[in-house]
Amino acid sequence: MEDVETEVPAASEPAIASLRASLSRERRWFVVAGVLLGMLLSSLDQTVVGTAMPRIIAELNGLNHYSWVFTAYMLASTVSIPIYGKLSDLYGRRVFFAGGMVIFLIGSALCGQAQDMTQLILFRGLQGLGAGAMMPIAIAIVGDIFPPAERGKWQGLMMAVFGLSSIVGPWLGGWLTDHWGWRWVFYVNMPVGVLAIITAGLALPGRVRRVEHRIDVLGAITLVAGTVPLLLGFSWAGTEYPWSSWQVLSCFAAALVMLSLALFVVEPRAPEPIISPGLFRNRVFALSVLASFLLSAGMFGAIMYIPLFLQAVVGISATNSGTLLMPMMLGFMTSSIAFGQILARTGRYKIPALAGIAIAVFGNLLLWQMPPTATAGIVIRNMVIVGLGLGGLMSLFTIVVQNAFPLSKLGEVTANLQFFRSIGGTIGVAILGTVMTNRFNHELTARLPAQLAELLSPDRLEQLRNPQALQAPDAAAQLQQAFAALGPQGVDLFNKFMLALRDSLATSITSLFAISALALALSFVTMLFMPEIPLRGNVRRAAPEQPPTTGTAGAIAAPLRTQHRR
Repeated sequence: MEDVETEVPAASEPAIASLRASLSRERRWFVVAGVLLGMLLSSLDQTVVGTAMPRIIAELNGLNHYSWVFTAYMLASTVSIPIYGKLSDLYGRRVFFAGGMVIFLIGSALCGQAQDMTQLILFRGLQGLGAGAMMPIAIAIVGDIFPPAERGKWQGLMMAVFGLSSIVGPWLGGWLTDHWGWRWVFYVNMPVGVLAIITAGLALPGRVRRVEHRIDVLGAITLVAGTVPLLLGFSWAGTEYPWSSWQVLSCFAAALVMLSLALFVVEPRAPEPIISPGLFRNRVFALSVLASFLLSAGMFGAIMYIPLFLQAVVGISATNSGTLLMPMMLGFMTSSIAFGQILARTGRYKIPALAGIAIAVFGNLLLWQMPPTATAGIVIRNMVIVGLGLGGLMSLFTIVVQNAFPLSKLGEVTANLQFFRSIGGTIGVAILGTVMTNRFNHELTARLPAQLAELLSPDRLEQLRNPQALQAPDAAAQLQQAFAALGPQGVDLFNKFMLALRDSLATSITSLFAISALALALSFVTMLFMPEIPLRGNVRRAAPEQPPTTGTAGAIAAPLRTQHRR
């Protein structure tokens, strides 16, 4: 298949315009297929591996290092996102997109061969380095071949792939683990990855006529040195160590120093910075980063804690918690596709964004009001409402940012938005986890039968502060036998304790949805100040796709065009 020659970045806008004109409809579908396969590879891996983790830690004897399997992946992918985005702007998308998939597959193969938790953690980090290229560059590729008004429906389809993987992945992971062994949850990536690499290699425009560039090595080093301790601090806080521990505070102090050095000293002086401080002078970019940050922080309340509520409070058993998210993900997929069509037809994004956030806030408020006696039907209804609100928002902000910048900045701004979105999600998870633990302990202390304090030692009471008995029948049976040893009142105390345990957990979980609703409400307020630049290339607008030059939009884009000409 013929390659299309592009020059990056000196003539990127004319080159990309020429690229779009030269691509046939069939080849555009081919490009989209390659991008979707790459997205499926990345998103499916996360959900499949999550299901197999209990079996993995049991075989590798790694319960103490459980969180590091996810933390290593998250750290590597998050810190590499802006670097990949900048490099793809400078040297083209195909080599980094396909290269990221190759690194990801090598990491997958090595994970399947891991003999202990240390090896698994290291190989998951290698997987994360590959994944850091796949999501932002996939979105940037769609931005290369479609004008902003058409990107909504295609990026909505990409988000639908993410939702689909959230539905299929847990089931697939459970089936592979039960029938073939946990190592196959990593090997299953291989056929999908090979197909994605071949498709991307054939479909994506390739040959790049290079111009002189200077790689921002010092900027990359300082950003990594600042981001890693920041994410480690939030990952450890409230779980591995107290928030006030020297380990957590040292991480935050190191992050503050290195990120300040990167953003205020290194990057402003770099000829071609990875994160240009000038991006934040663009009102659309700054507000989109803040809104996406808050959106990610609030979104994880529903995604992480609804399955726990359903299993431990409502009493629904499931092979894995991810399957219980199916109703929300179906709503997510539906609204993602619908939002894309609305953007494509109207070219406007502010009202759809406000509507989506408002629906998500309403859904979280409904989740917040659920009593411990809530039925599965009530929970599912609320989940669907949250999914309908959130589905179109993740791709929407990407389109908004891409629309406000010259085409030469496409990869950089897309990757930077994804970078801050990942950090928002990490911080949100840490805060919600700490709040839930503290609220659960407080509620359980207040609800415990007074007789237990007289019959049990403080150490034994501390051991009871574990909701595992609500989820595992074996644990509940052992606990019942222990209470039976307390004499005639043991059965009554057991029933009272289980009720206190359930009500305490229900209250602590539902309180998190209030925090999620607050974060989403702040995102709504942020969106009110967002200027609306009609999407370029809309079918109802005949103007050619060029960066805006007049009015508010022109004022926003002008500094960046001036900087680019330099």
